[in-house]
Amino acid sequence: MLSLELLQGAVLLTSALVVIALILNVWRMLRGPDITDRILALDTLYINSIALIILLGLYNGSALYFEGALLIAMLGFVSTAALCKYLLRGDIVE
Repeated sequence: MLSLELLQGAVLLTSALVVIALILNVWRMLRGPDITDRILALDTLYINSIALIILLGLYNGSALYFEGALLIAMLGFVSTAALCKYLLRGDIVE
């Protein structure tokens, strides 16, 4: 039982550190000096949210959270690519 309690404590500690990283990402997204820093902060924000959802799935012992993290990963990749294409060309669809 000690290993289960140790694992839950490690997941809680890691979750707290990921929440701090999320807060710093939001700060960079709101205060970034230019648009590329804000896009990078948004990209890192969704990656950290995926990590937080996976940690929540580990803590609760449910595989459903991993599917949600996969959906967020796909949507985050597509949205980042579309936003970068819009900034480079001014249009998403050619």
